[in-house]
Amino acid sequence: MSSIGCVESVGVDLGDRFSYACVLSPQGQIVGRFRLRTTRDAFMGRFSGRPPARLVIETGTHSPWVSRLLEECGHEVIVANARRLALISQNKKKTDREDCEILARLGRADPDLLAPIRHRGERSQADLAVLRARSSAVRARTQLINTVRGLVKATGERLPSCSAASFHKKVRSHVPQPILPAAAPLLSLAEALTASIKAYDEQIVALCKRHPATEHLQRIDGVGPIVSLAFVLTIEDPHRFRRSRQVGAYLGLVPRLDESGDSKRQLRITKAGDVDLRALLVNSAQYVLGPWGPDSDLRRWGLALAERGAKNGKKRAVVAVARRLAVLLHHLWRTGEIYDPLFDARLRGEADDPDKARPHRQRQKKTQDLVAA
Repeated sequence: MSSIGCVESVGVDLGDRFSYACVLSPQGQIVGRFRLRTTRDAFMGRFSGRPPARLVIETGTHSPWVSRLLEECGHEVIVANARRLALISQNKKKTDREDCEILARLGRADPDLLAPIRHRGERSQADLAVLRARSSAVRARTQLINTVRGLVKATGERLPSCSAASFHKKVRSHVPQPILPAAAPLLSLAEALTASIKAYDEQIVALCKRHPATEHLQRIDGVGPIVSLAFVLTIEDPHRFRRSRQVGAYLGLVPRLDESGDSKRQLRITKAGDVDLRALLVNSAQYVLGPWGPDSDLRRWGLALAERGAKNGKKRAVVAVARRLAVLLHHLWRTGEIYDPLFDARLRGEADDPDKARPHRQRQKKTQDLVAA
């Protein structure tokens, strides 16, 4: 890290087309302002060959490649967490010139005020793009399916239930003739998206082979190639966290806190971190707690939590299991331990307890009513 007493501090407000910069001297005086295009050539031309400086940027679409390029130019780069910069977002006089100056002054005063984050590597970002693209394709297909079902319901008819992958084949013959001209192109689009999703799934399986840790994490029921790969690519380095419990907060699965004097209110979860990974962990938690989830310490703990939670017990249990699942994934990845679904139960001598084991039909129905979405 450079000593701020002998280098310039430069705040860069990244825009989609143009970016604005403010340069502060080591003494805190503004010694320059400039605008440049948000392109690789423009940034390389402006910052390459200059004396090392402390550059501060905000998280955003362009921040990953900009931070890597500036580091290659020999500068110290601080990527500020935009969620934590209320000084900028709530500024009454919010302009590009003001924003870059605030970034520069905060970087000069104390970088910890910026809650700096670390971007993942270029290779991990490229691999993660496959998961992002698949997620977008799934959402688009879901929207098309809902549209077709809505069009049919408006005629007084209903389409049969089926999986999303087989929707375009199963329902075509059930679409009423009057709206077939409107629905047919949507069914064709859904078919094309299904083929694309299948191709993405094949890419994901291939990517898992390049990341051996994913196979180790898939020993947990409810964690497949998509969840394990998303976790490994998002975290990237398991040793970046001193304790596995910190992963829950990193992914926004811990509640907000509002403490003032003797008042301590616990609010909704922070929802910080990666949105897609958090959603995947919640889906896995729903499977763990669902009627067909295998018996495990995680399932027993979650069901007990749901039963104590009254009205919102189910929702809170799902989020709590998702948080504990994230902690478990990180622990197994960092230590290399083999997953034992009933490790805690064996320690307590409850592994073979028939009341806590996988439920029979009557118990299964009770569980389904309790936790099914």
